[in-house]
Amino acid sequence: MTSRFPAADLAAVTPLPFSQRRNKVSIAQFGEVLERPPAIEPLIGALPDILAAADLRAVVDAWAEAVRLGRAVVVMCGGHVVKTGCSPFLADALDRGWISHLAFNGATAIHDFEIACFGETSEDVAENLADGTFGLADETGAWMAEAVARGHAEELGCGEALGRWLAEREPPVPHARESLLARAWLRGVPVSVHVAIGAEITHQHPRFDGAALGAASHRDFRILAASLRELHGGGLVANLGSAVVLPEVFVKALNVARHLWPPLKDFTAVNVDMTRHYRPEMNVVGRPVLAGGRGFHLTGHHEILIPFLYYALRARLDR
Repeated sequence: MTSRFPAADLAAVTPLPFSQRRNKVSIAQFGEVLERPPAIEPLIGALPDILAAADLRAVVDAWAEAVRLGRAVVVMCGGHVVKTGCSPFLADALDRGWISHLAFNGATAIHDFEIACFGETSEDVAENLADGTFGLADETGAWMAEAVARGHAEELGCGEALGRWLAEREPPVPHARESLLARAWLRGVPVSVHVAIGAEITHQHPRFDGAALGAASHRDFRILAASLRELHGGGLVANLGSAVVLPEVFVKALNVARHLWPPLKDFTAVNVDMTRHYRPEMNVVGRPVLAGGRGFHLTGHHEILIPFLYYALRARLDR
């Protein structure tokens, strides 16, 4: 039996070359990882021991302790983390072994993929939606579909498939080193990509394969659940800028992990975003630590707060 209802034929969609798209973000605007950063610990020590300043110190302490203990450090990233130029700091943290798992929503993976391939990302949605060309960059949709299909055939997760494609493609993509997907693949760190079908620009592409992407993303859900068991007894989970998808995915993956590998408690959860939202409040820093642990909100712009956290953590662990 087939559906009784009409459906749009994506085979009739005509993608456009990426070169015809005007982008708002360039890799030239990204933050810089300094080889010899100025001393930051005296500044942190001089902050008031009150409210957000005290929470900032507590988060840095908890992250550093998780690294020292060898517990999981799971960092969940919304798309604006890449769009605001923060990838270099997370990439360096990967290289230093300060992140054991990255979790992306679909938008984060797309922005990271485009940065790797083109050094640019983030089109003007309003401008392109007016004439029906929003999200129709041909290379982005076709190449990501190709990567996921190849990976799915080998039972890889979506993040593994995209990272491998970027890291091993011939000829090489020009900015693979700046890609978190590629960097994590080369470092053997899992990146799970958690998609919402219909929510990403690539789902409009004629080559989009919902079955392959859905299966690969569900595999990533299981990979995330396995990573979360290592939070027990001193790990840390940080949600950077995802208001809905990743907090919802996290609470279900945590439930699976607690069901399969009890107990799972006594970890630190932190939400970092420009504003406070319901789902991170409940599903990241609230309910998950009621059984044991601590939850923190750090509220501020990603492009300021994430580099500040990175340099504070680096000062603490280098010491």
